[in-house]
Amino acid sequence: MFVGLGLLGTCGVAGYVVYGGGRHRGPGTVDPTRVPPSVRTARSADQAGASQRFRTPPPATQQILFGDLHVHTTFSADAFMRSLPFLQGEGAHPPADACDYARFCSDLDFFALTDHAESLTPRRWQESIASVRQCNAVAGDPADPDLVAFVGFEWTQVGQTPEEHYGHKNVILRGLDDAALLPRPISAPGLIGAALRGLPMGLMQQARIPIRDFSNRQAYLDLRVFQKEIAEVPTCPIGVDTRQLPKTCAETASTPKELFEKLAQANVPALVIPPGTTWGFYPPPGYRWDKQLAPAQRDPGRQRLVEVHSGHGNSEEYRTYQDVSFAADGTAICPAPTADYEPCCWRAGEIIRSRCGDTPAAECEQRVITARANYAAAGVAGQNTVRGASVADWKNCGQCRDCFLPTFMHRPGGAVQYMLARGDFSDPVTPYHERMGMIASSDNHSARPGTGYKEMARRKLTEAAGPKDADWLEFIFGARPKPTPTSVAFDQSRVGRMMPWQVVDLERQASFFLTGGLVAVHAAGRSRTAIWEALEQRQVYGTSGDKILLWFDLVAGASAPASMGAQVEITAAPHFVVRAAGSFVQKPGCPADVLTAVPARRLQKLCQGECYHPDDKRRRIVRVEVVRIRPQVRDDESIEPLIEDVWKVLPCDDQGAGCEVEFEDPDAVAGGRELLYYVRAIQEATPAVNGANLRCVAEGGQSCATIDPCYGDFRTPYADDCLSPVEERAWSSPIWVRPVAPPPAAIPATPVTPARDGGVGP
Repeated sequence: MFVGLGLLGTCGVAGYVVYGGGRHRGPGTVDPTRVPPSVRTARSADQAGASQRFRTPPPATQQILFGDLHVHTTFSADAFMRSLPFLQGEGAHPPADACDYARFCSDLDFFALTDHAESLTPRRWQESIASVRQCNAVAGDPADPDLVAFVGFEWTQVGQTPEEHYGHKNVILRGLDDAALLPRPISAPGLIGAALRGLPMGLMQQARIPIRDFSNRQAYLDLRVFQKEIAEVPTCPIGVDTRQLPKTCAETASTPKELFEKLAQANVPALVIPPGTTWGFYPPPGYRWDKQLAPAQRDPGRQRLVEVHSGHGNSEEYRTYQDVSFAADGTAICPAPTADYEPCCWRAGEIIRSRCGDTPAAECEQRVITARANYAAAGVAGQNTVRGASVADWKNCGQCRDCFLPTFMHRPGGAVQYMLARGDFSDPVTPYHERMGMIASSDNHSARPGTGYKEMARRKLTEAAGPKDADWLEFIFGARPKPTPTSVAFDQSRVGRMMPWQVVDLERQASFFLTGGLVAVHAAGRSRTAIWEALEQRQVYGTSGDKILLWFDLVAGASAPASMGAQVEITAAPHFVVRAAGSFVQKPGCPADVLTAVPARRLQKLCQGECYHPDDKRRRIVRVEVVRIRPQVRDDESIEPLIEDVWKVLPCDDQGAGCEVEFEDPDAVAGGRELLYYVRAIQEATPAVNGANLRCVAEGGQSCATIDPCYGDFRTPYADDCLSPVEERAWSSPIWVRPVAPPPAAIPATPVTPARDGGVGP
């Protein structure tokens, strides 16, 4: 009896520590201070001055506006986790922080909140909407505001196999009135449970954290309230029209087809933007974009843009290597390494080989072969098949070694170049190809849109997070298992029972987190409508974080000039003009007007005391690279030859005011097939956070004999930003051209004279 009472008492204490005293974390309050007029005036003046220096200035009717369409707050479960003290987080960053950061820190023109839908309870969804409305209200005249804020969410789908996986999509809504908004966000089934599990440990262990870290206990109590609120929302009935569902349920869509159907039912203006399409943290090896080209899984009217770069890396570049291949019966096979790529399944075998010791050669080789097969069969959980392997043991397997700031565990089948080249031929009369403009954004998880203006504060401005010491590391994740001489098969049925970060390769991921990118629009004005129209028309480009100015235009060869994002017919060799100007060198601190307008403590918390603070000197553009892609004309046409990267390199004689270059394609018409062109404006190298990712060290003829990872935890000093030189850049949206036969030349009229018989004759 006493034992039972003692157990009940212990459980009661644990229950109180886990659930008692927790608070709902609200959206915060937007600072009512307006952006200083001098800041707003400088934006337009700087751009106008740059454009007037070109030989042929771009149209003055449009202006370039910068924004971020992928922003999370601590309304997202993963962002809430990252904010906690045991991961050295800095506390809550609610939606209101995003508005203030965009106005006073990064000096943006627009942004969108895109918290993970599975975390957005009905209450938090309404709070997000209210915060966005509040942000727009303080921005001034809606026709000419300081800032435009959009409502959105992220549909976060994850499949365990390539056939089941579609990936994430950011849904951005145009309007602010109830009639223009969805009554609830739409999540993908499966992740709600992951959001609820939250911490990488059981309930009793969660109960011990507030005791172990007693001075910070309130944050952990608030986490349990956050999780409890999600758990209490019932799931909406499946197969019911979205307009007939109650506002108080959690709506799900398991495929893009279902997501697009629900958006069509709601009939509200929306853009759907796939982000991080090569990111391999969770997508299974062997994933390709192909199935999303099928008629049922696409919506070209809404899915008009793709995120080419973010704080999770660059998804632009296609490579032919394979991380895994499959036999006819579906068995995963480990491909052999190439000169520039090593599959991690192969590296697993080499780790086991290094443990063979005096084992006979034949037995050792069999262990190696088994290790490769075990890893390949385990998908994203492959690292679990080699017990006790350190981050250093894996070296740079699975990574694109010659890509610009690649995503972690690069999945080339999701590369933007691949998406643009691949076709769907299910309708042989009218083949389908993607027509998506290129943008970039941050994917920031601390309510900080546009973090790339200064390369600093890696542990606060990127997603790198981790325990402060070895004791906390072991407490949270458990002791690292001792190395074993053989690998172990991974039981896929365990995935549903394991915490998400016990499945994936969490430690190496930290070396690939960046400060993030920006989306730029060529808009006819600063209003919500003008920005939205530019996005819909693909009059957009992306940057790796710097405010690089870029214009890309077709000026001859077609019936009329065209700009990035356009589809045109050509009758002669297309002739293009590229104009680019580098971003401003940044001065330390914040502008005087911002310092006057915003309290110092607020600026320190939001901006780390460092704002967008331009000098009058621009960084140089060193070259312009042109990429030409010939979209497939038949299903069996090899993709690799169709992607010409780099097709042309155009030197840029930039003396500090930008440069203007031209090129043409004399073979375009004779080829008789559609082509697309886009450009990259490459800026002079400057230090960037995690610019060298795993920081390979060459030795003994090996390009990556050892690595020096940039950890998210105590193993890399908190203040170390892991800076390395990077050529920041801007990617234009493509211009698509289709050759057509020129109109027949006019036949000269033959003079006529009256015939003798009164008729008409020659």
